[in-house]
Amino acid sequence: MTKIKTTHEIVVPFYDVDAMEVAWHGNYVKYMEQARCQLLDLIDYNYPQMKASGYFWPVIELKIKYIKPLLFQQKIIVEAELKEHEYGLRVDFEFWDAKSQTRLTKAHTKQVAVDMKSNEMCLVSPDVLQHKIDQYLSAK
Repeated sequence: MTKIKTTHEIVVPFYDVDAMEVAWHGNYVKYMEQARCQLLDLIDYNYPQMKASGYFWPVIELKIKYIKPLLFQQKIIVEAELKEHEYGLRVDFEFWDAKSQTRLTKAHTKQVAVDMKSNEMCLVSPDVLQHKIDQYLSAK
């Protein structure tokens, strides 16, 4: 599969940090979601399009490896890359310090399609996802 990847820039805001000016660990998931939405926009299959196609895509797996802390006012780059799509969506993430290019965090999420009518989890991703990916790749 050709790489489908994006980068999302964030400056760590005050309301996301603790008294030591370190980002609370749960906010990493918020930053990942922002990058994932930007990635899904690339293929025109973000959450509104998912819903319109008849599927929910809940996260069923999340793994984060915290390497170095995110600090107040630190400019970070969150890279999101689509790694799998045949049996769900796997997106890999890397957090980088924008200034030093130091890797700060590695993570991934896995989402699966759930048919909105039957509430059944799909064991294989619906054709609409492959169609969206094919459209994106042919336009590149």
